[in-house]
Amino acid sequence: MKKTTITLAMSLAIFSLSSNLKAQDTNTDNHTVTISVPEVALVDIEPAATKNITLGFTAPTEAGNPVVPNTANTTLWLNYSSIKSVADPTRNVSVSVNAIIPGIDIHVTAAAATGSGGGTLGTPAAQLTLSATDQTIISGIGSAFTGNGANNGHNLTYALAAGSGPGGVAVYEDLQATATTVATVTYTISDN
Repeated sequence: MKKTTITLAMSLAIFSLSSNLKAQDTNTDNHTVTISVPEVALVDIEPAATKNITLGFTAPTEAGNPVVPNTANTTLWLNYSSIKSVADPTRNVSVSVNAIIPGIDIHVTAAAATGSGGGTLGTPAAQLTLSATDQTIISGIGSAFTGNGANNGHNLTYALAAGSGPGGVAVYEDLQATATTVATVTYTISDN
């Protein structure tokens, strides 16, 4: 009987202990997931292999006529990736040129974004005449990506004009004959 009492007492103790352990569980449970999203601000010109372009003028064949700019170049695409910060909800892309070429206005126009991108893509400005001062060419970029490569993002149109004076950067009287002059155009993505 002593053995039965000890066995019964042990069984009750184990049952009580296991009941107390099960009482800690409920019909719901949770845990945390920590998520990290990096801030992103990247910009490039595509196609990278052929992003250096050549523009020029054609001489007149009749006395009294001005030089005529060659056909505009539409081969380049502006691509960007952006994850906005909490403090700055949108970004802009600005453009500038390192040197003004005497007598020549360089015009650039960005088309509306096309291709495989998504998010809050920016809005292009009207045609700009490049200068050494940064000018906003794309505004209102949120968290977005344009897609990579040609035919994604904003198609850029570059065109030359002989200096036009007021409203332009250069004036015609400043034109000088030159075999080649190189100007570097810089695009920068930044917070507003």
